[in-house]
Amino acid sequence: MRVRQLTAAAVALLLAAGLGGCSDDRDPVRGPEPAPAPASASADPTATTGDVRPADRDAVENGGTLRWALDGVPATLNVYQSAATADSALLAHALYPSLFRPDEHGRLAPDPDYLTGAECTPPGQQPQVVTYRLNPHAVWSDGTPLSAADLIAQRTALSGQDPAYRGGHPAGYDAIESVTQGTDPHEVKVTFRRPYAEWRALFGPLYPAAETSTAAAFNRELTGVGHLSAGPYTLSSYDAKGGRVTVVSNRLWWGDLPKTDRIDFLAVPPEQRLDALGQERLDIAPLTAAVDRAVPPAATAGASGSATAGASGSAAPAAAPPAPPGAPPAAAPEAAAQVLRRAESLPGITVHRAAAASLTQLTLNAARGPLADAAVRRAVGRAVDRRRIAEAALAPLGLPGAPLGSHLLAGDQEGYRDDSAAAGPADAAQLLDGAGWKRPDGGTRTKDGKELALTLLVPAGSATAKRTADALTADLAESGIAVKPRTAPAETYVQEHLAVGDFDLALFSWPAGPSPAAEQRAAYAKPRPDAEGALEPGGNYGRSGTEEIDRLFDRAAAELDPVARLDLLQEADVRIWQLGHSVPLYQRPELVAVRTGVAGVGVWGFGWPRFQDVGWSR
Repeated sequence: MRVRQLTAAAVALLLAAGLGGCSDDRDPVRGPEPAPAPASASADPTATTGDVRPADRDAVENGGTLRWALDGVPATLNVYQSAATADSALLAHALYPSLFRPDEHGRLAPDPDYLTGAECTPPGQQPQVVTYRLNPHAVWSDGTPLSAADLIAQRTALSGQDPAYRGGHPAGYDAIESVTQGTDPHEVKVTFRRPYAEWRALFGPLYPAAETSTAAAFNRELTGVGHLSAGPYTLSSYDAKGGRVTVVSNRLWWGDLPKTDRIDFLAVPPEQRLDALGQERLDIAPLTAAVDRAVPPAATAGASGSATAGASGSAAPAAAPPAPPGAPPAAAPEAAAQVLRRAESLPGITVHRAAAASLTQLTLNAARGPLADAAVRRAVGRAVDRRRIAEAALAPLGLPGAPLGSHLLAGDQEGYRDDSAAAGPADAAQLLDGAGWKRPDGGTRTKDGKELALTLLVPAGSATAKRTADALTADLAESGIAVKPRTAPAETYVQEHLAVGDFDLALFSWPAGPSPAAEQRAAYAKPRPDAEGALEPGGNYGRSGTEEIDRLFDRAAAELDPVARLDLLQEADVRIWQLGHSVPLYQRPELVAVRTGVAGVGVWGFGWPRFQDVGWSR
């Protein structure tokens, strides 16, 4: 299970790390036996999530070291704490169990390293009981077997029943009535107080009871050596000041032995990663931020400092020669194109690229101005050429311009269906005319003496955001809707703009995962009045919703039959289109640089690395 935080880091790029909530509504899930997609549902083959060079273990050498770029040494490895980052999750997957793993289509299957089986009572049988068979060889780093005690403690910490436990409360844990040992120490029975369809996402990552059994233990930062773990690797060093985390192969590991003896995770700012790759001081480096937020060459010339914290070497060379005095800085898309060309030209480096498991959308604020009218919101959706937008955003990165037609599922996710026709007639002009917004002179539409003029909130400094905003502005102008883009920095994007409704239109991403019923509900839940009667949107920044949509999500979350669950989700998506809540645009791009000879790495899409397979090819 991946936990998402609403943080500034989430919008440092338009789309580098989609916005999400560490709350009781955003956890990924779905089961080991995938549901057959309805006949009307079809994935978009051009929207491939993930691009990983497969690891044939027989062709991977034993031993060696890999150097892997992080944004920073995380403040905690407990992904359920508010200080957790994407780097926390990456390291956690090397060190801690996840009982299920997602495949390339987001379907969860038991990880045999931790589970020999898992069974759920059939649909309609109450109460719902899930029986886990823990791998009897699975042990924590002190030799203690994984047991019901670990699941009991984690359920207590994440259920939300005790406010002393600070952090997120992922969906599903509050639905658990009890966790008990079964017929032997390796069998665990989880009984639910209400049906919960997406149970397979629970207990991943799973932490030892020692880290979660009390509020004091759970609330402390999980960093440094000396903590129990149960992954293919264990911590060897944790140097926040030096910007380095080192993991080494777990001597008690019971599964396929790790191919690489040691992995050094190094804190390297995005703008320094190409230098570090070129100087052979990194082997694996995410490049999405480096490309998307490229600094014009004139601004980077003369930059000083090591290209990678903790690595040897002199000051990093400038990314490019300085621009002539008085020359204007390069536009963000132009600078991004230069950085991408440089990355692609680095000797011994392959740039993996794919659509990420994150859905980029144009969100419409229904709480102010013309967008309070659902007809106008639907007209905006119809005025947007989603394919043209996707091509403008993605083609410069070497990715196909595959538009999204679902608010809830990624293009290659099982059950994906383009529901955009539910928004109504394709003619935006007809919808706007019917809503009273007239365009007699071919310019901007007016009603009661007011122009149909909207602001578009865009993350500052993002090349992808600028390309998207430019294409959106042109699209809407063709329908007589004037759009004025305005940027906001990542640090204030959420709290000072999205959360308070300071926008008409806004660009950002929601993560996609194997459990859309739980993951996506917050984004579309009907806003409720707070104690003082003011509208409280929660995670629904569009501020429009209905009781029917909420019920569809709730029914889907409780529906144990996978086909019926998909039907309910697709019905919810249809209602969201009809509401004019937002316009799905495309899956955000993701780029990762990998040194030649390194196998088992790239863009992971719905999943994460199988760390024991990552290594140097023979």
